Amino acid sequence: MKVKSEIMNARAIEHTMKRMAYEIIERNKGLRNVHLVGIKSRGVPMARRLAGFIGEIEQTEVPVGILDISLYRDDLSLIAQQPVINGSQINFNVDKAIVVLVDDVLYTGRTVRAAIDGLLSFGRPCLIQLCVLIDRGHHEMPVKADFLGNYVPTSPSEIIKVSFKETDKEDSVKIMIRKGDS
Repeated sequence: MKVKSEIMNARAIEHTMKRMAYEIIERNKGLRNVHLVGIKSRGVPMARRLAGFIGEIEQTEVPVGILDISLYRDDLSLIAQQPVINGSQINFNVDKAIVVLVDDVLYTGRTVRAAIDGLLSFGRPCLIQLCVLIDRGHHEMPVKADFLGNYVPTSPSEIIKVSFKETDKEDSVKIMIRKGDS
C-alpha cells in the first residue's frame, strides 16, 4: 500500500481530540456516571487520551474500559478458524451508566454493532454514545457518531490508516491506496 495523502498530523489529532473531550463533557452536562470504553485496538489509546484531556479539563478521573469485539463480529468465520481473543477489561458497572464507545474509524458500522452487543454482555447502560476520530462513509448499518473528529469521504478502494504513538510510534491519519489502484 502507498500513502495517497496525510489528512491529520499529530497536532491536528491532539486538537481534534481535545475538542471532542469538551463535547463529551458538554453533551453529558458534566461527567456524572460517564465511562469511556475503547474498542480494540486503536479505540483503546484514543479512549485513554480522551480520558486524559477530560481529566485535565474537569480535574477528575473518567473510568476507561477496553472492549474486545472478536466474538461479536458477524464475519467471525471469515476472519479465522480460531480467532485470537485478547479480552475485554471493563472494571466498572455499566448498568445505568453513560458509556461512550470510542473507535478510530467508522466505516460500515459493523464494528459498532458488534461493540454494542459486546457491551450489553456486561450490563445495561442507560445511554450508549459513539465517539470516532474519522467517519469515512459507506455505512451498511444505521450508525452515526455522537462525537466526530472529521468526516472524510473515501472510495471503497481507499483505506484510512490511523496511527497512534502508543501502537504505531507516530500520530497520523492517512488515506492509503493499494499499489495496483491509482
